[in-house]
Amino acid sequence: MKIEVWSDFVCPFCYIGKRRLEQALAQVPYKDQVEIEYKSFELDPNAPKDSEKNIHELLASKYGMSVEQAKQSNDGIRQHAASVGLTYHFDTMKPTNTFDAHRLAKFAKTKGKEAEITEKLLYAYFTESKHIGDHGTLADIAESVGLDRQEALNVLQDKNAYANDVRIDEAIAQQYGIRGVPYFVINQKYAISGAQPTETFVNAINKVWQEESSAPKFQDLSTDSAEDASCVDGNCAIPGRQE
Repeated sequence: MKIEVWSDFVCPFCYIGKRRLEQALAQVPYKDQVEIEYKSFELDPNAPKDSEKNIHELLASKYGMSVEQAKQSNDGIRQHAASVGLTYHFDTMKPTNTFDAHRLAKFAKTKGKEAEITEKLLYAYFTESKHIGDHGTLADIAESVGLDRQEALNVLQDKNAYANDVRIDEAIAQQYGIRGVPYFVINQKYAISGAQPTETFVNAINKVWQEESSAPKFQDLSTDSAEDASCVDGNCAIPGRQE
């Protein structure tokens, strides 16, 4: 089973959804046979690398609410995150553009470190209040998961490196009609939108597993005729002909 996850590193519900998916997988006996692949999605491709506003002010400006209302909203999300064991520090978060972080994640994928760096980037932003748009910070995160720091810096400094990989993910998201994240696609057949309850993930995973396990791998559309020549057990005789 393969689960593709579209998410952004500054999306609070993406981290919550990731954790709930992990909790769901811990409850199924075939978790080792489930592959997770992370896909890039930018909530705001035009976001600046450095912002003069804090996260509360940005939220208030975007949705036309007061800063106090934004703080109350973020506090609700903070409590939501705490329910799955995550710690969010909205007051000290550093809003930024995530394109370079996504490029770095694609580089990490080529080294077999996609899962590790995805977790590290989310933790760095939401819990440690690190600036994940800063190349030095990103290189430090890369090094923390076992990647070569200088190689990571070289990737980040080349604005074209892995850029196409990110854009491909985003193009597929558009084709699927994905407008918000997190968004989970199971075996390219089923979708789960948002940070759904853990039980929802468990039920969906079990449903797909059962369907895929019981269904024949192929639907046989061939017909019985004298033309159905094939080789079986080393015998390649044409049907109806005596060799």
